[in-house]
Amino acid sequence: MRWHVQLCKHPRASVLAQDSARLAAAAGVSTTSTAQRKKVMFPGALNSVYTHKLQFASNVESIPTYQVMDTDGNVLDAANEPQVSREEALYIYRNMHMLNAMDQVLYEAQRQGRISFYMTSFGEEALIGSAAALDSNDLVFGQYREAGVLLHRGFTIEQFMNQCYSNERDLGKGRQMPVHYGTRELNFQTISSPLATQIPQAAGAAYAMRRDGSKQCAVCYFGEGAASEGDFHAGLNMAATLGCPVIFYCRNNGYAISTPSVEQYRGDGIASRGIGYGIDTIRVDGNDIWAVYAATKAARKIAVEHNRPVLIEAMTYRVSHHSTSDDSSAYRSKKEVEDWSKRDNPVSRMRAWLERKGWWTMGDDAEITKSAKAEVLRAFAAAEKLKKPSIGLMFEDVYDELPPVLERERSEIEALVKKYPDYYQVNDFARK
Repeated sequence: MRWHVQLCKHPRASVLAQDSARLAAAAGVSTTSTAQRKKVMFPGALNSVYTHKLQFASNVESIPTYQVMDTDGNVLDAANEPQVSREEALYIYRNMHMLNAMDQVLYEAQRQGRISFYMTSFGEEALIGSAAALDSNDLVFGQYREAGVLLHRGFTIEQFMNQCYSNERDLGKGRQMPVHYGTRELNFQTISSPLATQIPQAAGAAYAMRRDGSKQCAVCYFGEGAASEGDFHAGLNMAATLGCPVIFYCRNNGYAISTPSVEQYRGDGIASRGIGYGIDTIRVDGNDIWAVYAATKAARKIAVEHNRPVLIEAMTYRVSHHSTSDDSSAYRSKKEVEDWSKRDNPVSRMRAWLERKGWWTMGDDAEITKSAKAEVLRAFAAAEKLKKPSIGLMFEDVYDELPPVLERERSEIEALVKKYPDYYQVNDFARK
């Protein structure tokens, strides 16, 4: 497979170990004895030179955005044509439709009061391209808009529904909010609500992988809003200094809940921060599934083969509200959203590419949309009928042996439930 992907690399040098003439040449400095003294030798800035000009640095040239397809699905450089099979491409495309169908049904279910919370991925479906580029054993740390990654890995629609309903078949045993998925089988760490906590966790897991020599990597997803948290900076610096095989994937979708990115940070997006930490960095068109795929594949090679972290900033647009707790019309116009949906839709781009390959026709979309929604509704109806997890499960999975204080609490709850079964609606819960 031929991909023209170039990652922005932070210059690294050890002044004591490398030839001073080569360093000087790289910095554009002559090798005369007078010029050599202009090289800054302080250990905290190995690639700087002295200057007599009083000048503050406020910006650098903007990092380019890597793209494979234009908005009409045309591959811009034949060398970047994705070398994937028809089956692989159609699997990705069907998952994009399945994700849309699931989002539509569960969003409406929350509005009807049938589940408590939900977050959709409308406008960010190309994220599935990153999942296609990973190894199934790579460990994923998600934020909360990575359902497409799980779907691609084989998480079933039934499992999605059971988690959102917190029923007896929920892998999380009913202990999490909806969309806080997790599965050991698919190497997907359970999502937690606090913002950005997964970033240093991913760096730590990747460091363990390096020590074990497992030749796998950790992949950490987050939004540009999370990049304003302290955990972002701690995690990236840890990964850079320790040489951790981790891919940091930032979904820059324009809005951190109700705060547009132009009000949240200055500078050249999130990608410039990766370079500041000495991390190989690339910015990609996050609505171009093949650009996402190629960048992630190249990033994984760097992480696994060289034990180096990589930062991917995927530029996209959140078409949906941030969550069911948000009304985005309060901070952006409906026309803006509609224009974006028409101008640059990841699903439409992928369909156009498939049509040019002769692997899809417009008429096929109606059938795939219909079948996806039917599958989602079947799983939805089944999940809604299942009981809640057993009350006794709340005492499990924290301690190997239950301490006396929790033994007493469990006995008290069991007594109360037995005494007031109607009040506690015991028939709604599964028997252990």
